[in-house]
Amino acid sequence: MAKGQTALSHEFDFGSHLRAQGIKPLYKRTIETVQVNLGRRCNQMCTHCHVAAGPDRREVMPRAVVEQIVRLIEASPGVKTVDLTGGAPELHPEFTALIRAVRSLGRKVIVRSNLTVHTEAGMEEMGEFLGTQGVEITASLPCYTESNVDQQRGDGTFERSIETLTRFNRLGYGRPDSKLVLNLVYNPGGPFLPGPQATLEQAYKEELGNRYGILFNHLYTITNMPINRFAEKLAQADQETTYMSMLVDTFNPKTVDEVMCKTLVSVDWQGKLYDCDFNQVLDLPSKLTEGRPRSDVFALESLADFKGCPISTGPHCFGCTAGAGSSCVGALQ
Repeated sequence: MAKGQTALSHEFDFGSHLRAQGIKPLYKRTIETVQVNLGRRCNQMCTHCHVAAGPDRREVMPRAVVEQIVRLIEASPGVKTVDLTGGAPELHPEFTALIRAVRSLGRKVIVRSNLTVHTEAGMEEMGEFLGTQGVEITASLPCYTESNVDQQRGDGTFERSIETLTRFNRLGYGRPDSKLVLNLVYNPGGPFLPGPQATLEQAYKEELGNRYGILFNHLYTITNMPINRFAEKLAQADQETTYMSMLVDTFNPKTVDEVMCKTLVSVDWQGKLYDCDFNQVLDLPSKLTEGRPRSDVFALESLADFKGCPISTGPHCFGCTAGAGSSCVGALQ
């Protein structure tokens, strides 16, 4: 049983399902995105967090790993985007240095922010720094209502999120006359699939615009993965089999060709390499490093080595292929 999953989830075999549907196994294409998890430290502890981040976590990516990631990106011309996650990536001591290094290579940087970290002491100038560097911000806001957000993320979270979004807008983020991109992320509050992305985006823009004057570029809808805290929540409510069955029943074969793991590599805080962020949490290592002395960023000279490599899959993969599909940039269909 993979780390972070419960026994019931292990009954659902994604690879067998693909074969039954006449769909070929998943293989890597050219790696275009490197998703870097800088650590588990976070100022929040959200019920749906698949990496189980929180204020008490101490895992932080060492400087040597950060520097090697920059070397690998430089040696991998196919990489267009570096996607920084956590925890709250802004809390990493090398956060600004890493962004400067990646931007100097001409690569796009995305920062996945929980918004409230920008209201913490010492973060007053962080938004301005991100704007100066042309960093794209993808911010999690699970709903446009205060009660729903605070229920998932803690009292006062919504108010602090609106404060940060207002600050971002003042810096130019999300405004139609600016090149600074601000995206929001929605995830369901329970064991169900997200609604249509375009419909939800329109609702978010109307509600946040009319109530708070907030502007943003896009809304991404992301399915809750049946791993870690969310899997535990499902198990406690005796809903895990029901949820997994729903994901299988709504499997959409049209999403398979678009899943993010085909063009993405995930790096954990120790530098270990995975096919996606979810495999990282479940400790399903990349098949590329099987049989090698090391399974981390120091094992490769270029991320181009991943092209053509089989992708490790598990029951959680049904979450990316259910309904309209799900990825770090929202719905696939």
